[in-house]
Amino acid sequence: MATGTKDILESDEWQKAVDYTITDEDIERQRQLVGYDEPAKTREYIQTATTDNIRNFAHGCGNDNPLHCDPDYAKATRWGGVIAPGMMAGVINAPMLGDPTPDHIKALKKSLFRGIHVFVSGSTWDWYRPIFPGDTLYSFNGEESCEVKPSEFSGRSVINVRRDVKVNQRGEVVAVYRILRVLTERKTAAKKGKYSAIEPARYSDEDIAAIDAVYEAERVQGANVRDWSSVEIGDSLGKMAKGPLTVTDVICFHAGGYGFVPYAPTVGRLAHKNRKRIAPFYIKNEYGVPDVAQRLHWDPVWAQAIGNPMAYDYGVMRENYLYHYLTDWAGDDGVVLHVHDEIRKFNYIGDTQMITGEVVAKRTDDDGRKLIDVVCRFTNQRGDETVRSTATIALPSDDKPVLYPKVPEDLQERATKMMARHWQLSARKKG
Repeated sequence: MATGTKDILESDEWQKAVDYTITDEDIERQRQLVGYDEPAKTREYIQTATTDNIRNFAHGCGNDNPLHCDPDYAKATRWGGVIAPGMMAGVINAPMLGDPTPDHIKALKKSLFRGIHVFVSGSTWDWYRPIFPGDTLYSFNGEESCEVKPSEFSGRSVINVRRDVKVNQRGEVVAVYRILRVLTERKTAAKKGKYSAIEPARYSDEDIAAIDAVYEAERVQGANVRDWSSVEIGDSLGKMAKGPLTVTDVICFHAGGYGFVPYAPTVGRLAHKNRKRIAPFYIKNEYGVPDVAQRLHWDPVWAQAIGNPMAYDYGVMRENYLYHYLTDWAGDDGVVLHVHDEIRKFNYIGDTQMITGEVVAKRTDDDGRKLIDVVCRFTNQRGDETVRSTATIALPSDDKPVLYPKVPEDLQERATKMMARHWQLSARKKG
């Protein structure tokens, strides 16, 4: 363990932090929340898309596709201007007003899974329209499922799927984002030490040159139309490099707009207020300073204290890398409609991911869209598969532009009602 880790593990602060366990009561309360939707009242770092924050978000993921980053280029595309990477919908949110949360829901949520470590293990996305500069996104969300599983890493874990429905200011459903979250006990994870034998990656000049060669070979399909008829089952989507991962990468991802809600690490007096609000989220570091548990993404000492050999990325970073890979291949006229990903291994500081993919099916849906199904993989320098994903991409055919699918009627009706109530309460508030 690194210097300072032993002190953390033996400290009273650490013992308090790891004293929290997954209880049967918490699991039952979580299951009672399944099916309940509520408006998301959080104010994210980005609430309304702009040309600048779209570019900054793309750059924070290493994405330089001119459709997202160059307004002059984007004007000449079918979109008539810049559009956001689809997964940016996950970080844009203005508060949606709604009726007060019922008392029994408040009771179920109070201190639920207090002090339990949460990480994202995968997601499923469905997109229904693009995000343009000027679009404000709202959302409502709820739990879709709750499953308990034994875990080699943490003893017992809880697998939750939350559905976020993203809606623009016109009441149109933009996307549905299903997030797979794994809840584990910090104490058990630290004792297991499953990954403690993993050594930090080391690179020679030749190693870096080989990675740079992959970057040099990467190409954006861009304005060159990739027609459905030209694609064959078994075709490769090429190779994309991401890494070696640095703390700077994590900082750039946050600077690009990745929000901190609901934990909201902050500075100075705001941090003081936040410590009062969610005290278990703050654990003293080796210097006796209360700091956010979330720092495992940039603090190796804390990451080791909870059972990992070093700090690691956010799973959502790799999900955005995946979207970059798919859209580079699809080109300006293609549309990524659906993605499902499973995050199978950690991506530690120093690790390099190589993304590859292949076409596994061609088909036409009921509305005549020409679809390509692909399988993609992330493989690190150790040869470990860290992400497995499937995706569906609509491509133009016979010069016919790709259209997004219709939103399911029940979902659009729900979104329309939620936004109508939002605007009703907004007008009442202003009055």
